[in-house]
Amino acid sequence: MEHVEIERRFLVRKIPSDLGRFRKRVIGQGYLCVSPTVRVRRDNDDYYLTYKNGSGLAHTEYNLPLTPESYEHLIAKADGICIRKDRYEIPDGTLTIELDIFHGELEGLSWAEVEFPSTEAAEAYKKPAWFGKEVTGIYTNAALSRMIPGQAAAFVRKVMSGTSES
Repeated sequence: MEHVEIERRFLVRKIPSDLGRFRKRVIGQGYLCVSPTVRVRRDNDDYYLTYKNGSGLAHTEYNLPLTPESYEHLIAKADGICIRKDRYEIPDGTLTIELDIFHGELEGLSWAEVEFPSTEAAEAYKKPAWFGKEVTGIYTNAALSRMIPGQAAAFVRKVMSGTSES
């Protein structure tokens, strides 16, 4: 199914203390290709193959369901780091903030994504105080997957030390 995704991504200055109130999803994903993006993902007990075209604020995304066996077969073929993260869904008015807290090689990294119904809504969005620097189109999961372990840890330290920038 084709879906145009309009989203903004921000580093997180301070993780909310009340995360237990919100829906949590456990995600594991790997990339078979980064240009164009071809990803396999486990999202709790759901499995997908995703193709993304474009980058930045708006891009086209196609999701195809996988069986657990197909996911395991494909994730073994993924290049680079397999990303592991917890995603919390936090209501923000009529929108939902998806707070990603990374684990494994990317431990210490956290960012928030907000998806919008239109480009105008995205451009008008006022971020919460706990958001830091906007990184839409700068940092992507696909790019993170290409890092080598030592590089990933250094990247997380560098990026998270600059979260207070607007």
